[in-house]
Amino acid sequence: MKERGISSIIRDFFGVVARKQTYLNLTYLLFSFPLGTAYFIFLVTGLSMGLSLSITLIGIPILILMLVAWWELASFERQLAIWLLGIDIPPMEPRKISNQKMTEKLKGYILNPVTWKGLVFLLIKFPLGIFTLVVAFILLMFTLVLISMPFIYNTSYVNFGEAEVETIGVALMLMFGGLLLGFVSLHIMNALAKLSGALAYNLLGSTGSAGTNESDYTYIEDFEDIDEDDMEDELEYDAENDMDDKLSGTAVEANDEASTASLK
Repeated sequence: MKERGISSIIRDFFGVVARKQTYLNLTYLLFSFPLGTAYFIFLVTGLSMGLSLSITLIGIPILILMLVAWWELASFERQLAIWLLGIDIPPMEPRKISNQKMTEKLKGYILNPVTWKGLVFLLIKFPLGIFTLVVAFILLMFTLVLISMPFIYNTSYVNFGEAEVETIGVALMLMFGGLLLGFVSLHIMNALAKLSGALAYNLLGSTGSAGTNESDYTYIEDFEDIDEDDMEDELEYDAENDMDDKLSGTAVEANDEASTASLK
């Protein structure tokens, strides 16, 4: 049992490089910084302009346009998280009503908590993108330097504080450490992607009382976890119950007919 657990841990640790979701997570994180920067500049500029001109009639339309714009941006981020992170986020609106007037639709945007949570998500994406970029850059640089150590230790002065790399044996050990750091880096990036996914789920979906809870969704994995034997047993059990109901119904009808005949 212990050996199986250790082998499972080892397989999960090194198998991260072969998982498709790892590279989808990296793609999502790769776009976090440029998208977060663009969102921040657009929102700060537009909202500042709209609020500063709100004392005039010009500022009100600007604020309305900004509200609709960040709603659409939040909707795009929701779809991006669904496509790349593989999470099932509830709809942004509890229900859609067709043929709504513009004023009613605008009122729905304002009263919907997802509108304001979406704004928070778009603003958070900027510092989160910076943090992700810094972490990824540091991990990548350390990994590349350590892996390339056998090729550079003899051509340049390489040291780690007071320790110097002077032999090929030490360089190979550092290269092995760099390979391990590469696997660790992928797990760290997956954790950052999971954090972004949790933020997207809680801020870009109607998870309130009027919305949809995560338990209301059925994932593909739920169907895959159902054993075929359990399914067959359940079907046989239902068939037996139906047969018992039919037999009991037939017996009741026969008793009624017998009672009627005896009365006659």
